[in-house]
Amino acid sequence: MRRSFITICLMLAIGATIGSLAYPVFYSYPHRFDAVKAAIADPGPVVNTPWGPLSRADRDLVVQVEVDGLWEISAGKQAVDRAPTKAIKEAGSELVTGHTALDKQVSTVAAKLAITLPTGPTVEQQGWLAQLTAAQGDSYRREFANLLREEHGRLFQQLAQVRSSTRNSLVRDLATATNRTELGHITALENTGYVDFDTVATDATTSPATAATQVPAPAAS
Repeated sequence: MRRSFITICLMLAIGATIGSLAYPVFYSYPHRFDAVKAAIADPGPVVNTPWGPLSRADRDLVVQVEVDGLWEISAGKQAVDRAPTKAIKEAGSELVTGHTALDKQVSTVAAKLAITLPTGPTVEQQGWLAQLTAAQGDSYRREFANLLREEHGRLFQQLAQVRSSTRNSLVRDLATATNRTELGHITALENTGYVDFDTVATDATTSPATAATQVPAPAAS
């Protein structure tokens, strides 16, 4: 009887050990994507609209396109006026033409989706404009080409993320139009011959797409 009792205890102990080892395996399987899900940025509140669900990322993109256009139009006009080289004048003209057209589309989209747009460049962008204004000669040419090229690269990444995931048709159309415009601007800036591609490549690999210009929330009306 005593031997049977010991045998039963040993069997129970072995079973408990196997169970403790197997439990994490069986438990973790249905939850194997939890860490991945946790790493994905919270898209924020989603609002239903006649054109499809509107996420925080969608709204951020609409605002970002507008605020980028505000400072890039100013930078483009300055480049046209100063015209240090034909290629830089052409790049400046591309910025003005492209963002003037985008501004109309952004305004229409924002009005339909009830998104409040900024009315001026951010403090950081104002600093860039002051930096360009103060620069002269070769320094101006390089700063113009590289400042604008780096910012276009950041927006390009943000566009790709939103364009691939948005369920809102207005935002999708805006992202498509902006993508086309931005590619034209990038090409024009690179054609100036002053873009430092080593720096651009480094920034692209070290800066996530979310590192786009931070736009402050508009003041409540």
